[in-house]
Amino acid sequence: MSLMVSVILVIRNILELLVIVSVILSYVMDPYHPVRRWVDSIVEPMLTPIRRVVPLIGMLDISPIILIILIRVVSNLIINLLR
Repeated sequence: MSLMVSVILVIRNILELLVIVSVILSYVMDPYHPVRRWVDSIVEPMLTPIRRVVPLIGMLDISPIILIILIRVVSNLIINLLR
C-alpha cells in the first residue's frame, strides 16, 4: 500500500509541475513550439472543463490554481481510501 501511495504522490507532483510549467510557458514561449504543445496536450484537457465553469476575473485566469487544488483534493481522497 505504501508503494501505491508513493506512486499517487509522484503523479500528483508531476501534474502540479506540468500545470505550473504550462502557465509559465504561456508567457514566454510560442504556442506552436513542440515543448509547449506537448505540455498543453497534457494540461489543457484538464483545464478546459474548469474554464467552462469559472469565468475570468478581469484578465486573470484562475483555472490553473483551481486545477492544482483539485489535483490535491483527489489525490488525498484516493490516499485516504487506500488507508
